[in-house]
Amino acid sequence: MLSIENITHSIDAWLNSAFNPTVALLLEYLIVGLFAISLFAILGLVLVLMERKVSAYMQVRLGPNRVGPGGSLQTVADTLKLAMKEGLTPDGADKFLFNLAPYVVIAVAMMILAPIAFAKGTQLWDLNIGVLYITAVSSLSVIGILMAGWASNNKYSLLGAMRSGAQIVSYELSAGLSVISIVVLTGSLRISDIIASQQDGWWLFKGHVPAFIAFIIFIIAITAETNRAPFDLAEAESELTAGFHTEYSGMKFALFFLAEYVNIFIVCGIAATLFLGGWMPLHIGHWTAFNHVMDYIPSSLWFLGKIFTLIFVIMWFRWTFPRLRIDQLLNLEWKYLLPISIVNLLLITLIAIEGWHF
Repeated sequence: MLSIENITHSIDAWLNSAFNPTVALLLEYLIVGLFAISLFAILGLVLVLMERKVSAYMQVRLGPNRVGPGGSLQTVADTLKLAMKEGLTPDGADKFLFNLAPYVVIAVAMMILAPIAFAKGTQLWDLNIGVLYITAVSSLSVIGILMAGWASNNKYSLLGAMRSGAQIVSYELSAGLSVISIVVLTGSLRISDIIASQQDGWWLFKGHVPAFIAFIIFIIAITAETNRAPFDLAEAESELTAGFHTEYSGMKFALFFLAEYVNIFIVCGIAATLFLGGWMPLHIGHWTAFNHVMDYIPSSLWFLGKIFTLIFVIMWFRWTFPRLRIDQLLNLEWKYLLPISIVNLLLITLIAIEGWHF
């Protein structure tokens, strides 16, 4: 069966047979880099189109329907438009930090890709602290946002950046506790171990009600961390023009825009890995025949299917709920989600110690 795993093994075997090990390794690094850049570009095109089509469906309208078959090339046209626009820098801005900020944000998104397993045997870096690495690196994105807001020399940009900083730092706590819940159940920080532990069932189902609560809290927290509505206070158009990227144009604005959608893909990939088995097919206990049929679906399709289902849920949030005020946003985290997460973590720890999970 054609799968990503077979393709990667074939490429590795061919390179090692045609070149010496050092050159083969360097070429593999180059291919991985090109894959990451290509993935980012494709995700930007696909997810923006998906956003527009989902919003059109929610609002009972057509959405993009002029450029290309069914409007499928609308995002390509938008990308060409952004590429041709002049990138302006305000006179009073700190030019070095202003120009550096979008690259910091996109670089952080690329770094988070490393430990994620896209399919069986297809993982850039299976380090033994994969979950800790993802949590630590993802928190760096707020630096790029704060850098953009302060360097723009614009009060709306600064207010948006400060809101984003408070929001991301706050909701990282609940997201982190939800992640720790799965680490407690698994007993490992390695991504491959977490996926392997779900071979006989996903943690969303095996971990009883506390695992489901952790999943719901994680989805709410990552929606807030990616500045998505109803938590988009950092770029509230009705109040702050465009928030921290008000002064950005051209490709620098496109990098912020791209990073937002890539981050949605990444956090949904993390949610799918922790709670839904990653690339692991749906297996139910000792249902041998059912599990065998599920194994026929390629692991990469399982992973992408879970990710895009979660992305649809996050987009559903945007077109369903009104934007919160900043005080409501922080109250939700500090007065509700964080206490619930702490109690829930204690329950999951008890379940893990007593072995009550399936």
